[in-house]
Amino acid sequence: MYRILAKTTLTPVTTEYLIEAPEVAHQAKAGQFVVLRVHEQGERIPLTIADYDREAGTITVVAQEIGSSTLRLKSLEVGDSLASFTGPLGRPTEIEPDGTVILVGGGLGIAPIYPICRTLREAGNHVIAIIGARSGDLLFWEDKMRDVTDELIVVTDDGSYARKALVTEPLKELLDSGRKIDRVWGIGPAIMMKFVALTTKSYGVDTLVSLNSIMVDGTGMCGACRVAVGGRTFFACVDGPEFDGHQVDWDLLLSRQRFYVQEEQRALELYQQSLQQAEPEETSRS
Repeated sequence: MYRILAKTTLTPVTTEYLIEAPEVAHQAKAGQFVVLRVHEQGERIPLTIADYDREAGTITVVAQEIGSSTLRLKSLEVGDSLASFTGPLGRPTEIEPDGTVILVGGGLGIAPIYPICRTLREAGNHVIAIIGARSGDLLFWEDKMRDVTDELIVVTDDGSYARKALVTEPLKELLDSGRKIDRVWGIGPAIMMKFVALTTKSYGVDTLVSLNSIMVDGTGMCGACRVAVGGRTFFACVDGPEFDGHQVDWDLLLSRQRFYVQEEQRALELYQQSLQQAEPEETSRS
């Protein structure tokens, strides 16, 4: 159960996984997420669903290797199984025939906007996507995004590929162009989503963001993923993950994301040490 059917390296730090999970795939919708564990004692890793195939019974997730748990995930190979794969969780994206919509995906956020773009386009919307990354080697799925959008704009922070710009620059240009933009989505690092929301606020365009707060159980019981939106407290796992970007308390979200930085760094160091200790043993056996 929950076998890895395919594993694809997208960038030096990003990997795509095709997971056998028919019960999850049968119910999955754009905007939802899953929580997986690599082994029985492993950390619960929340990942937004990047694609799903109900007939094949598969879910696609994309993970960035930034800590010990995602590095352990990267160590698995095709044919290996995950200890658990829980979902779909969270509220799906509300799909309406709004008109012209813009979806902004930054870095890993490119993956979750893919199914949203596809579903919005199937509902009759004119879909514009802006995707960006710090550099060209961190971009992925450009061709896939062209297949599910009417217009695609690609930028990189350093200009090493496509246009040199932050994702908010073409977004502002579109808003200034006089075209009627009915809704905007922003998914990516919290700081990027904050500035997407700030960019659209003065134009009065509805803006949704997918909040990547700290998450443990994914069912609203632990309270770790609480966020402040419009002066009220919500749990991102059951009330979201999508919220009104103009109402999010971004300073609180960004500060909460830094709570466990030291612990995460220590866990990464211990994992790297365990790999170094294992290398001499493997060498002696060979």
